[in-house]
Amino acid sequence: MSARNSQANKAAARERLRAERERQAKKDKVRRQLIVAASVVGVLAAAGGVGAFIMHLNKPTAWEAAKSAKVVQPKNTEGENGTNVVIGKPTAKKTLELYEDSRCPICATFEQAVGSNVKKDVDAGKYKIKYIGATFIDNADNGEGSKNALSALGAALNVSPEAFLEYKAALYSAKYHPEERDDKFAKDDYLIEVADTVTALKGNTEFQSAVKDGTYDAWALKMSATFDSSGVQGTPTLKMDGKKITAEGAENAPMTAAQYDAAVAKALKG
Repeated sequence: MSARNSQANKAAARERLRAERERQAKKDKVRRQLIVAASVVGVLAAAGGVGAFIMHLNKPTAWEAAKSAKVVQPKNTEGENGTNVVIGKPTAKKTLELYEDSRCPICATFEQAVGSNVKKDVDAGKYKIKYIGATFIDNADNGEGSKNALSALGAALNVSPEAFLEYKAALYSAKYHPEERDDKFAKDDYLIEVADTVTALKGNTEFQSAVKDGTYDAWALKMSATFDSSGVQGTPTLKMDGKKITAEGAENAPMTAAQYDAAVAKALKG
């Protein structure tokens, strides 16, 4: 091989090596650019995610928003914000005030034992019922079931007083009333499931929409505030003419039909 050919081969080899280095350098540059771009996108996405998370944390819950929402009064209510709920014949001279929390297990026991007696007396015109709903159990365990059930009761009351009473009885029934620590009434679907046992509410799309949309959430909070300002300390509490109705020789509400009938008979005479 001549010296000329040897030098030419070396030159060609050097040129190939230079070209390969340039191609590799270009690849490395493109890869670095892609990595930087991906990092920027990742940072922006993370920042957006953090921002969205912070916005979510700062967004008020449905019940916080309900505190300042316009109150929608259910039909069949009276007074400011519709918190005066009185059911019964207009000719009835006496009114039984009934203070209850939907999650209250003792209220459930009372309703299961005495509820039919109350309804019978109201239908007979012996007295009217004035219902005052409470939500203090929610406050005790940071729940929502008492408020949600009270709102659903407002939706039932908007249908009719009879639907309200039947729905209240269903919520307190042995079949559907949950343990106090089980916040089952916080679930709209469960409240609607219970409502389907009431003829006037079964498949009632207006009622169902009101429950799901929280139409009467603000009303429920106003009703709860009425209970809070009443001075009543526990549920169930019964009053007539401003006086508590209790079982004979006790400080608590009558918890059997016999105790109730005797206590109410006495109150009606007073």
